[in-house]
Amino acid sequence: MEEELKNVKEKALQDHIPIIMDDTLAYIYKFFEKQKVHSILEIGTAVGYSAICFTKILNEDGFIDTIERDTQRIEEAKLNFEKTNVVKKIKIYEGDAVEILPTIHKQYDMIFIDAAKGKYPFFLNEALRLIKENGVIFADNILYKGYVLSDYNKHKQRTAVRNLREYIKLVSENPKLETKILEIGDGLAVSKIRH
Repeated sequence: MEEELKNVKEKALQDHIPIIMDDTLAYIYKFFEKQKVHSILEIGTAVGYSAICFTKILNEDGFIDTIERDTQRIEEAKLNFEKTNVVKKIKIYEGDAVEILPTIHKQYDMIFIDAAKGKYPFFLNEALRLIKENGVIFADNILYKGYVLSDYNKHKQRTAVRNLREYIKLVSENPKLETKILEIGDGLAVSKIRH
């Protein structure tokens, strides 16, 4: 699996497909070092690299649900799941997360948000509904090349930056959440459900 996983990573990087950064992944592995997870929801599959990596933190009968709308990436992800032998553990929901999330009624130990940046506040709302009592929500790329914490205001990325700032505000002010914003990768928000 390791060799195949390396190939998946290399191809994604060659094709300029954004995948989870090594230090972000290392943090998540460490986070679940002592306790494996049973259920993960990933919003944004891309070519399946992060989902394959996350199978390493699943317990024996654990599973991952992942959502992707880009048909070409879905096909590539399916191939990658086969190559790395994780097909039985991962289910892809094909379509727009904004439409799919409201139809899901499971509970998850971990939710990983890595999709359209302009939709992060919506994803958070759904994540709060779907996360288990002792669960954790990770939002990747939350600092977005440093734009989010600067006074960046160029038109092209304005909506994404505004909504990422909104996400940080929501998770920081929500009394149910204990949140850390980490400057690893392109920024990672880690929100644990308070007891």
